[in-house]
Amino acid sequence: MALIALLSNPRSTGNRSLLPRVRSFCAQHSEIFHYEVEDVAQIGDALKTIARVAPRVLVVNGGDGTVQTTLTELYHGGHFEGAPPPVAVLPNGKTNLIALDLGATGDPIAALERVLDIARAGVEEHVVSRELISLSDGETDARPVLGMFLGGAGLADSILFCRNKVYPLGLPNGISHALTFFAVVLSLLFGIRAAFLPPRPRPVTVSLIRQGVIQGSFALLIVTTLQKMLLNTRTYHADQRPGGLKLMMVNHSPVSLVRAVAAGVSGRLGKQALAGVHVERGDEIRIEGERSSVILDGELFEARAGGAIVLKQTNPMPFLRLAA
Repeated sequence: MALIALLSNPRSTGNRSLLPRVRSFCAQHSEIFHYEVEDVAQIGDALKTIARVAPRVLVVNGGDGTVQTTLTELYHGGHFEGAPPPVAVLPNGKTNLIALDLGATGDPIAALERVLDIARAGVEEHVVSRELISLSDGETDARPVLGMFLGGAGLADSILFCRNKVYPLGLPNGISHALTFFAVVLSLLFGIRAAFLPPRPRPVTVSLIRQGVIQGSFALLIVTTLQKMLLNTRTYHADQRPGGLKLMMVNHSPVSLVRAVAAGVSGRLGKQALAGVHVERGDEIRIEGERSSVILDGELFEARAGGAIVLKQTNPMPFLRLAA
């Protein structure tokens, strides 16, 4: 039995420089079973092999797409007898929101060493449960895709703008994100429309079972099961029951965006009603609109013509939290 199974995707951007260090670390620690895939399509077969060594922890080393495919396969694949091992995510993607939520920050090798220390001592006190977002069109028999953080409306447009226009400049991630934020603010404050700026978000209709319907154009649309959202902020909701999809939408206006950011940083987001800021919790969310598109853990999904994007929560899965 291996203490840790490490699943790496060499093709992820972060692994171009990191993977030699990962291989060297694994070579020095026999408790780690390291499996490398050449494509995310091989992750299902990789998990079948990993299940045979019965690891205490499964560590994912790859970009957002690698994490998403792994979570989807773990949930649907049935590769492990009973519950799968707790999942840890190395901070190796562009945004690292899942890793951040689980306390994995900084150097990926240091995070991997921390996982190894926890596995040696016993993982029980570090296991946390997280529901996942199940994304489908609600009608076809296609297997839903699973993730933990979804961005839509203006946020999806901004992510695509960063990916297609800013990342190709070859700048560090932090600078790329800062430039994207500046471009979004410039477009929002002054209403400037240009090819080098993110587009104006299209109107969408968001329906929550039992809570009702919200329509409009939104600078931010976030659905998540993570404890933290953007800018390391948390949301508060009067219904503090565990589980449920957390939804935050901010109207496409500078004033609403400033209100939301200020409330999030101060810890007041969701504690009181704010004009133009919607904070809800639901078990099922439908997103509809012309050419509706969302980004789930870094991967783009678009609704069929006249269709909807349907989000549901799954049963909890175990994850490994690195922070004390």
